[in-house]
Amino acid sequence: MSENHSNNKTQSMQAVKPPLNSATAGIAYSAGAVAVIAVSLIVGLILGAAKVAKYSDAYWYINFLASPVAIAAAVGITLAVRKVPFKRVFPVKCHPKYYLIALLIVCGLFCSLNQINGLVLKLFGQEQTEHSKMLTEYILGLSGGRAVAAILVIAVLPAFFEELLFRGVMTFGSERDVGTVKTIFITGFCFSLMHTSLEQTVYQFIAGCLFAFVAVRAQSILPCILMHFINNALTIIISLCGGWTEAGELAISFGGNIAMIVVGALALAGGIIWLVLDKKPTEKGEKGGVKSFCIFAACGIAVFGLMWILTLFGVA
Repeated sequence: MSENHSNNKTQSMQAVKPPLNSATAGIAYSAGAVAVIAVSLIVGLILGAAKVAKYSDAYWYINFLASPVAIAAAVGITLAVRKVPFKRVFPVKCHPKYYLIALLIVCGLFCSLNQINGLVLKLFGQEQTEHSKMLTEYILGLSGGRAVAAILVIAVLPAFFEELLFRGVMTFGSERDVGTVKTIFITGFCFSLMHTSLEQTVYQFIAGCLFAFVAVRAQSILPCILMHFINNALTIIISLCGGWTEAGELAISFGGNIAMIVVGALALAGGIIWLVLDKKPTEKGEKGGVKSFCIFAACGIAVFGLMWILTLFGVA
């Protein structure tokens, strides 16, 4: 009798899912979408009430801070409601080789795929929006203390909080239920959609998938934070070094550009192959795992999807 009771208790404990699961991942994404909308409305009211000049330093900094603040709130509330320990989504132990892999991949992405945004716009017969053009002009004009402040709000804060959401909560939360491969592509899609930009869609999808791949192999988001920071900061750093033309293109020769693309492609391929050859086991997922994520992430997908469509037609 005692043995049967023990077996039943063990089976019952196994049947209970850990709090960090695909449902939690979906909830976090939807919470992030709602938070982004709410914070964006508040930011709009603040900018209007304070009569902040459009495209001024204050305008850009307040807008840059909106997304990290929204994501931080969404993650904090989700972890509290779902009773997930912070250390579960932010493990710090990581083999040093994953930092080298991260450097290969992020440098490969930037060097070999830096022109993909422009190609996407041409494919859809679109041009850069006024907002995107003014942002590029603003970044290229940064120097001194303004550049340091911009790196903080453009590179440091988004790198930490976006990785905490997408790789810490969503990737680690989904992998067991959804499966490793599906999780990589799902979080890559959600990451790309969150940026609500036709121009960046393909690049952000590829980057999101690779960041997730690094996270599941390293079992830490620290290499991903490094990658994200470098990816966001490189534009500013190159600008400080005078590496951009007035048209927003890299100030290198045609031959130099080809060489950079080739070297970048080799670095990217090397990093991906290194990850593929890593012998860590992958999760196959459980029945209903994808469905569970999609149900709870539906709100976020709908919100960001609508914003992406509005941006495509120049409404947002």
